[in-house]
Amino acid sequence: MTTPAELAPLARRIWRRLEPLHAITYFAPESHAALEAVGMKGFWMGYFAARSAAMGAASPNLIIATFYNFHPSIVHRAVPDCWAITTPGAVLKARTEGMVNALDRVALDVTTLEPLARTMAEATAEQLEGRPLFAAHAELPWPDAPGAMQAWWAATLIREHRGDGHVAALVDADVAPCEALVLQSTYTAIPRQTLQLTRNWSDDEWQVAIESLAARGWLDSEGGPTEKGHAGLAAVERRTDELAARSVLTIGTDAASALAEAALPVAQAVMAAGAVPTITPMFADDDI
Repeated sequence: MTTPAELAPLARRIWRRLEPLHAITYFAPESHAALEAVGMKGFWMGYFAARSAAMGAASPNLIIATFYNFHPSIVHRAVPDCWAITTPGAVLKARTEGMVNALDRVALDVTTLEPLARTMAEATAEQLEGRPLFAAHAELPWPDAPGAMQAWWAATLIREHRGDGHVAALVDADVAPCEALVLQSTYTAIPRQTLQLTRNWSDDEWQVAIESLAARGWLDSEGGPTEKGHAGLAAVERRTDELAARSVLTIGTDAASALAEAALPVAQAVMAAGAVPTITPMFADDDI
């Protein structure tokens, strides 16, 4: 019998190839304009409101807990002020409208991808336990707009399901939020500046995280990589992939493999169009 551990690489490949499609919502000017039109002030207020609105008028602590690696101060600057300006329903509507406009401009061919992605997303929606941010999104209706919007929403559900599992894996490995970013900057192609500045951690806090990881042997005394640290981060990522692989088991390896193949040209088209930067705090496109 095939196990989640055996299917973990396939689950990871699906996520990597769907992530650029989902990420358009964070970078498209149409998305920013739609959120500004309902009163969101600046990028971060729009980001926290739009991604958390599925949970209702989420409190700062709820967002800090579920988003995980943002400094609490950046969340508190946006929330709960955003809910004094408008409602979660209005934000969700704006998020959808912004993506409809963005996808009209980018014009992706998702003919093959859309039904495969929706099949996996619907299978994933049966796995709510321990996935609070995903469960809130799974309860929302699918967008009315056809084609690319259906594929985008499926990608969104799949990535939020994986994200909740990733938080669980980090907590289980006793990796604190800033430590997770330090590991990411040390062992991936995403620069420290990109992660530290966008997540709002100070130099002092970053240094404390380095020292904590060095004490565990996950970094050397200069903050450089070690075999133990590489193995530790790899274990966290592997566990995240294993938790995500349960959806692969549900739909079967043939359907999941077809999804991974169909997602590749769409991801490449997103990146070629410049709809998403080649390096973001979420990923670098070196292995799409």
